[in-house]
Amino acid sequence: MLDIINLDGLETLAEARLPRGTFDYIAGGGGDEWTLRENRAAFARLALLPRMLRGVTPSLATTVLGAPLSFPVLVAPMAMHGLCCDDAELATARAAAAAQTLFVASTLSNRSLEEIAGTVDAPRWFQLYVYRDRGVTRALVERAAAAGYDALCLTVDTPLTGQRDRDKRNAFRPRPGLSFGNFEAESATADLGAPNNESALATYIAHQWDAALTWRDVEWLREISSMPLVLKGILAPADATLAVEHGAAAIVVSNHGGRQLDGAPATITALPAVADAIAGRAEILLDGGVRRGTDVIKALAHGARAVLLGRPILWGLTLAGEAGALAVLEHLRAELRLAMTLLGAESVTSLGRDSLLRVDD
Repeated sequence: MLDIINLDGLETLAEARLPRGTFDYIAGGGGDEWTLRENRAAFARLALLPRMLRGVTPSLATTVLGAPLSFPVLVAPMAMHGLCCDDAELATARAAAAAQTLFVASTLSNRSLEEIAGTVDAPRWFQLYVYRDRGVTRALVERAAAAGYDALCLTVDTPLTGQRDRDKRNAFRPRPGLSFGNFEAESATADLGAPNNESALATYIAHQWDAALTWRDVEWLREISSMPLVLKGILAPADATLAVEHGAAAIVVSNHGGRQLDGAPATITALPAVADAIAGRAEILLDGGVRRGTDVIKALAHGARAVLLGRPILWGLTLAGEAGALAVLEHLRAELRLAMTLLGAESVTSLGRDSLLRVDD
């Protein structure tokens, strides 16, 4: 199994293994990458207030939308795991199942949603992008339901790709032969004749996805599917309230890993106000910048039910395939258990804001 000192260290190791364009696509953010950096920096401005002599053996178990999980860390939806590992999303799904947690399969997976569902019997969600052709979108939703996915996770923050300078500089293209598993051959490639100085993925998104989504589209999805709906990409309390009003079972406080609007707040910064606005009417998850067990605690104490882990999973896949992805999850579990013990916290479901102190900048 991959030997891990800390999750940040995996990025440097993966950089040495991957082609420059691929590494930059995964690691990079939008614009000047301020939001990308702020996702990490904001966690550092929160201190933990431990309690002593509690005699605890902490429980890490929780549930998310009724699914029992061994610890409150899910695998975030990410495109094209085949950039990192030949088994692509099948390896990631197996790792998540072995860790007894939930895998969120991306619309832009390299393996089909049916292949992913068939590889393990474990909780799973399907992450959805809405295509201009609503027939394509409806078919994806119906296929996910037929394949036994437990929820539909609609990403709402990507009408177009953010200003990703690294991808433009590299004219990013997936390697030849790497296709989107959920689509027929004629529409399965990310290279739609993009100019040589442009990202092929950005061109694909501009051609295929509907950039004019509204809350009416959320209503439409609820009409065509009975699967619980999760909205991913919420930062404003007003949008959190609207999400609940439009029937979302859960939201993910997310800035797309700092890859979309540069200057958007860190997710841990946005979380408290979102939690206050929702007031328990839907479950809340968070992604963005989670690298330590203490980060998980800070998110839960601010009102998240669980967190989603992104880039470190792909670094693990790059370095050791399925075993590497599992090692990343197990490392974070061990850090979380240790931090919970030192905090004097009995369970992940009992954490509150009384465990946190704000540190001045």
